[in-house]
Amino acid sequence: MRWLLRNLALPALAGLAAGALVVLAARTPWRDFPEALRLDELTPQAALDKPLSYADAVARAAPSVVNIYTTKVVAGRAPPFTDPLLGRMPGVLSPQRRLGSSLGSGVIVTADGLILTNHHVVKGAETILILLHDGREGDAEVVGVDPETDLAVLRTSLPDLSPIAVGNPRGARVGDVVLAIGNPFGVGQSVSQGIISALGRGLGLNALENFIQTDAAINPGNSGGALVDAYGNLLGINSAILGGASVGVGFAIPADIALRVMEDLVAHGRVIRGWLGVQAQQLPSAQAERLGLDPPRGLLITAVHPASPAAAAGLAPGDVILKINGRRVEDGREGTQIIAGLRPGSPIELEVLRGGERFTTTAVAGERPSAGDD
Repeated sequence: MRWLLRNLALPALAGLAAGALVVLAARTPWRDFPEALRLDELTPQAALDKPLSYADAVARAAPSVVNIYTTKVVAGRAPPFTDPLLGRMPGVLSPQRRLGSSLGSGVIVTADGLILTNHHVVKGAETILILLHDGREGDAEVVGVDPETDLAVLRTSLPDLSPIAVGNPRGARVGDVVLAIGNPFGVGQSVSQGIISALGRGLGLNALENFIQTDAAINPGNSGGALVDAYGNLLGINSAILGGASVGVGFAIPADIALRVMEDLVAHGRVIRGWLGVQAQQLPSAQAERLGLDPPRGLLITAVHPASPAAAAGLAPGDVILKINGRRVEDGREGTQIIAGLRPGSPIELEVLRGGERFTTTAVAGERPSAGDD
């Protein structure tokens, strides 16, 4: 009984302490609170700048995010013939082609029906069905794909669409609040909230990567959905996660990159990118120190394509690229991103270190070969 009384008394004491705090707070003059807490004095503009709820942002962006369902022909045995025992019986069955299904998300970008999603969401799809936020559904067709960024553009003929408002991913900062909107695990449109954890990430999944990293929960089915800022503006297309489910490390393709890919796919059927024609790696720290580079930086050219802009500009293996168009470069991924962002015919000003001496040269960007080309 004493044990029971002791344990019953603990919540009462906790409640008394909480009550005491309430009384003390109530006696604190309102004017003595810090300025940031005096909500009665916030102007409408200040309230807009510091949202206390993200409901308005979700209401603005959610109608632009669609659920995507695809059917694909896959090799395998249809149930019940997937039983391992039957598989070991000679002459019973041979592998067959059957329909499988997958799911993902997409973002409506234009009022006439262009939708951005991931290439891996629709790769090999026989049919594509989209479900709108308002419950309508319809077919979609592939306009074009870009495996190098894992992006795809779809088109639907459904009327009265709500294109998303586009934000400014280049102005995004680590620590900014973001919302991920999509269809995780096929449960239906869902929203998760977090912050931008890092910028300019590369994972080695695609040829061209410049991911926004976030701790907003992203799971299978979120692929192709929207990463938006605290006001509902598109910052990126959710694309990848670490592991099989969310562990607080998700990645989105910046919206400006995605929109440029979309424009090229619609206009040309392919993405047109700049090309220099070198293979390069990050300059090893020991070599950078020997060359007197502090801090260590630069790209060490290991090979030059014989019929490339780099060869025409006089670059050679062993050269170290220090700057591209005035920007210092730290690794090969960054250099590739800078050059790929140029249009063929654009000048590429290079600051180069050769044999301890610096010089500048200008190459003329070619067109980057498409994935799978020589």
